[in-house]
Amino acid sequence: MNDDLDTMLGAVGPRLRELRLRRGYTLAELAAETGISTSTLSRLESGLRRPTLELLIRIAATYRANLDDLVGAPQIADPRVHPKPFYRNGKAIIPLTRQNPDLHAFKMVLPGHPPDQPVEQRAHDGYDWIYVLSGRVRLALGDDEIILEAGEAAEFDTRVPHGHVSASTEPAEILNLLSVQGERVHVRTTE
Repeated sequence: MNDDLDTMLGAVGPRLRELRLRRGYTLAELAAETGISTSTLSRLESGLRRPTLELLIRIAATYRANLDDLVGAPQIADPRVHPKPFYRNGKAIIPLTRQNPDLHAFKMVLPGHPPDQPVEQRAHDGYDWIYVLSGRVRLALGDDEIILEAGEAAEFDTRVPHGHVSASTEPAEILNLLSVQGERVHVRTTE
């Protein structure tokens, strides 16, 4: 049993390094988000420090990953995602993926938006795809704006300044797929 535990714990460091690199974090960025020192993170990844539950919980929270995924525990048979909604800038955001290193899916409820107000735009590395479930969505891409109706989709390179809001004072619902770089900017930033 101790050999199995040692093997499992020994694999945590490389798994943490691989996950960090796939998510596009530097050690300094991960340290800033987790509150764990860069040197501790480096020692964890290189296997020079055994992972503790406290450290793993902080890393898992930053990645929004399960502890089982960080330590390589066997997967349970139930593939369902149990989303925990959160709110950013008035939007209800419901994660629909657990641990895909390359893509994150969200259902978003966009609050009503006055038609005369501009759409805030951002540009960053990544790729974005939205599908309108209900309502109408105003999508701004640089100097252009389009209205997406329920059942319509749009995809775009997020290096183009972009933003989306409800096209009316009524809420709209969308599915949003984001590359990892896009997810970090849209979901993790606080203003």
